[in-house]
Amino acid sequence: MSDTFDIIVIGAGIAGASAAAHLAATHKVLVLEMEDRPGYHSTGRSAAAFEPNYGPAPIRALTRAARGHFDAVGALLARDTLFVMPEGQDRAFAALMAAQAGMREISPDDCRARYPLLREGYAKRAVLDPNTADIDVDLLHQSYLRRLKSHGGIVACGHAVTGIARNGGAWDVSAGSNTFRAQIIVNASGAWGDRVAAMAGARTVGLQPKRRSIAVVPAPEGYDVMDWPLIGDVGETWYCKPQSGKLLVSPADATAVDPHDAFADDMTLAEGIDRFQEAVTFEVTRVEHTWGGLRSFVADGNPVVGYDPRLEGFFWLVGQGGYGIQTAPALSRVAAALVRREAVPADVAAEGFDAAEVSPSRFG
Repeated sequence: MSDTFDIIVIGAGIAGASAAAHLAATHKVLVLEMEDRPGYHSTGRSAAAFEPNYGPAPIRALTRAARGHFDAVGALLARDTLFVMPEGQDRAFAALMAAQAGMREISPDDCRARYPLLREGYAKRAVLDPNTADIDVDLLHQSYLRRLKSHGGIVACGHAVTGIARNGGAWDVSAGSNTFRAQIIVNASGAWGDRVAAMAGARTVGLQPKRRSIAVVPAPEGYDVMDWPLIGDVGETWYCKPQSGKLLVSPADATAVDPHDAFADDMTLAEGIDRFQEAVTFEVTRVEHTWGGLRSFVADGNPVVGYDPRLEGFFWLVGQGGYGIQTAPALSRVAAALVRREAVPADVAAEGFDAAEVSPSRFG
């Protein structure tokens, strides 16, 4: 393997893999991944939902712009989403409806017809989003890795970055016993984004990983749950999604943690399952499997995408929160354009996306 490249991307999750796939068409690209396989952390632990009404405005714009690519590669399976409003969540309901597009309010009776487990009287109001879907995350991720390699790009797993130094107008990046050199670094290292930035001498952006826990429970006997919608309360204290004939239940937790190999918090999961059981007539008697993932945010909830204003050749691609999978097809194109110092793709801009809202320059 050569030690000199045009661009080094740090991180082979969905963000790094998708951006690298686009950049490899015009540049010599190396992707460094600390784990023994790409997508080990957040990418491989996603609830895998396409939710165009989920997240702040830049995220919603990117998700809408991503739809065409998802459809083209066959990575979506239609699944409606139900948002229910129990007692005391009126403000959350109003906030959801103020920002939504394509959703419609339905009666609580209609909601129970669509989700037979819902307890009568729990939902005071309900909303249907018919534009949501399950995402085949592995198909999407692998498609980008194949595209990257078809352009001559290299993915080096088991190469944790241990040092970054500016040297003679380029970057020297140490990974284990190897040192690689490139004009541009793309920091796509997820929860470790601020640590990578600090190695390079960049001012950190306050990136905060937050843990989300998920339990897999058996479906209730006598029901085929796979045609059911994803359902959750508008206050985001629980959600439930069918998967592989079972139910994924999450407390929708967002517990601040340090970057690490995340695992589910049993107490938080138990509280979330209790809230779920308040909403349904189904008793969870057994948990088959649990896992945890990290969703990383900066203070305003928007991603950080663009060149560092103080550090030449250092490009940020972090802070996607829980939206990294659903935005990847659009955000990767935006990132590649900005790395090349080109305009945001016209179709993404047409959705209302403004690169200034995600620029590292907004931190002053």
